[in-house]
Amino acid sequence: MTPSREMAADGSREAAGLGVLLAIVDFPMLSSSFRGVIDRQRDMRVVGESTARESIVDDIRSSRADIVVTECEPFGGPGCASFEAIEEIHVACPQTKIIALDCRCTAEQFSVALKAGANGYLTREATDDDVVAAIHSVAAGHVYVSPAIVTRMVDAYVRRAPDTAFDDPYESLTEREREILLLAAMGHTTRDIARSLHLSEQTVHYHRANLMEKLGLHDRVELLRYSVRRGILSPSTL
Repeated sequence: MTPSREMAADGSREAAGLGVLLAIVDFPMLSSSFRGVIDRQRDMRVVGESTARESIVDDIRSSRADIVVTECEPFGGPGCASFEAIEEIHVACPQTKIIALDCRCTAEQFSVALKAGANGYLTREATDDDVVAAIHSVAAGHVYVSPAIVTRMVDAYVRRAPDTAFDDPYESLTEREREILLLAAMGHTTRDIARSLHLSEQTVHYHRANLMEKLGLHDRVELLRYSVRRGILSPSTL
């Protein structure tokens, strides 16, 4: 592990704030970019960088990281830590929050990462604000999903959806309402959705009420059933 400049020789913490371990092994330039973003914040710092996937768990323990950012590739794909590795981190270091970094994954696969134990999911194209928001969100006990992932999922659904009649109520939903429908059906709270989409909770309430009225739904159970029936969610992702 490459130690942080903010750690003493004996491994003790010299700076206050959230300790973040960067385990972005195969993308050193991206790791450097994330470090730059985190170093500019007053309430977080990089406590180290893992240089090998096999040492991530040991690096988390030795650095006492609050959060680890690591790559993910489904089912042991080449070049990235697999979802099984995320599960290993989750089991070995249950107090450490995990932010999975999308590396050539399809939009739907983020749910697999969350099931494996990740608390957040970022794309490689994440903005500085996305990185900071993800760290704050998972540290507070919330789930963070990159807005880009939600947009991809909605776009993918629209592309594969069969031609429908104009009176299909789903077709009357705005892009934002479709994003909120997807996240709500997956069980995200209003606060989680607001954080993920960078909206106020009041705005999320407004959009959710509108989409529920348009679809003739009354509660989350009906919303979930509708999403599965409509093909927005697959039962295997629940």
